[in-house]
Amino acid sequence: MPTHLGPDIDTEAGLQALFAGVADEPTIGLAVSGGADSLALLLLAQCWAASLAKPPRLHVYSLDHRLRPEARDEVAMVLELASSLSLRATGLAWTDDKPVAGLQEAARLARYRLIGAAMAEDGIGVLLTAHHRNDQAETVLMRLAHGSGLEGLKGMASMVEIAGVRVHRPLLNLERDALAAVVEAAGVVPVVDPSNLDLHYERVRWRQAMPALEELGLDAAMLAQFAERMAQADAAIRQMTEACFAEMVRLDGFGAASIDLAPFVGLSAAISTRVLGWVLNIVGGRQKPRALGQVERLRKAICLDGLPKASTVLGCVVRVTGDAIAVAREPGRSMPADAVLTPHGELVWDERFRIINGSDEDGLTASVADYLPRHRLEAFLGFKVTAPAEAIRTAPIVRDAAGSVLSLGGWSFDDRISVQLLID
Repeated sequence: MPTHLGPDIDTEAGLQALFAGVADEPTIGLAVSGGADSLALLLLAQCWAASLAKPPRLHVYSLDHRLRPEARDEVAMVLELASSLSLRATGLAWTDDKPVAGLQEAARLARYRLIGAAMAEDGIGVLLTAHHRNDQAETVLMRLAHGSGLEGLKGMASMVEIAGVRVHRPLLNLERDALAAVVEAAGVVPVVDPSNLDLHYERVRWRQAMPALEELGLDAAMLAQFAERMAQADAAIRQMTEACFAEMVRLDGFGAASIDLAPFVGLSAAISTRVLGWVLNIVGGRQKPRALGQVERLRKAICLDGLPKASTVLGCVVRVTGDAIAVAREPGRSMPADAVLTPHGELVWDERFRIINGSDEDGLTASVADYLPRHRLEAFLGFKVTAPAEAIRTAPIVRDAAGSVLSLGGWSFDDRISVQLLID
C-alpha cells in the first residue's frame, strides 16, 4: 500500500473497510471543495479504487458557490489534481441570487441540487462527502443546544438521501488531523476557506469551543460514541413506534388519521411522542419534521387534559373525539396550486399523495377539493363519509379537460389515474 496516505490509514484492509459501504457501486461521485478534508477523500478514494481488480468509475465534482472570488481558482485546482490522478472531474457554479439570511443552509442545498443534477447526467449513483468525526461532534453539540431529541442526537448517518441525492460519508470515524496528514504526506496544498473561521456561523463557534471541552474529557471521539449510542436507542424506539403505529393508527383516503386514544395515553412518552410526530408529519404535508417541542406539548395536552378544544400544529388540525384523536390537514396553509398531470407522468401532491397519470391523455389537473357536500362525496364513494371537514377540503381531486372527476383523495374512479398516500 502506498505510504503517502498518512499514519492513521496504513493498511490495505483499513482502506477497504473505509469504503466498504460503496464497494459494490459501479459509479461513484466525490464532492471536493479543495479543503484538506475533501482532498483527503479524493486521495483515499483514488488509492482505494486503484487497488481493486474491477474499480468503480470515480467522478469528481467541485462547486464554486460564487461567494468568494478565489473559489474559481480553487475549483480549477481540484480539477487539475483530479486530472493528474486520471479521474474525471466537473466544475460547477451556483449562479442564483444569494439569500440574506440562512446563507450556509442555502449553499448546502444548492450544492446537493447542482451536483445531483450533474450526477444524473453522468450516470453516477452515489456521492461521497468528506464529513469526519469532528464534524459529527460539532453536529451533535449544535443539535443538543437546539433541544433535539434522539433523531437529532444520533448525528449524521453514514448513508443518507439529501435533496434526492444518495450520499455516503465514509470518513465519519476519522479525525480531522488524520485527514490533514493524508494531504500533507501527498504534498498537496489545501485551500483555506475564511468562512471556516467566521464566528458569525454557529458551527465555527462550536469548533472554537471544542478545545475547552476536550480538556474536560468531551472530545470528538466521545461525542461520536454518544451519537452512535443515540442511534442505537433511536433504532429501538423506531421499531417499537412502528409496531404501535400499525396497531393504533388508521389513515383514510382523505389523508386524515385517527389514533386510538386509550392505548396512546398508555404508551411511554418517548413512544407516544414519536407516534404522534409521525402522524403529524404524514397528515401535515411534512412540515418542520424536527419541531419536537411542539409535538411534546401536544402530547402532554392530549394525555393530561384530553385536549378540550381543537389545536393546530405543524399544518394539522388535531382534536379528541370520543375514544380517538382525529388529525386532519389544516385548510388554507401552504396548500398546493393546481397542477397539470402530464401523459404518463406523476406528481407528489402536498407531500402527501403520489398521483400518476397512466394514460396518453393531457389536460388532467390535480387541485384542492375544497368545499364538496358530503352527499356528493357519498355518491362518488358509495359509503357514508365521516372524515373531518378539514380532511375533505384539503384532499386532492383530479379532473379531466371536460371536468369529469377521475379521483378524489386516495380513491380513483378511472383507469387513467392511480393515487397513493405517502406514509414514510
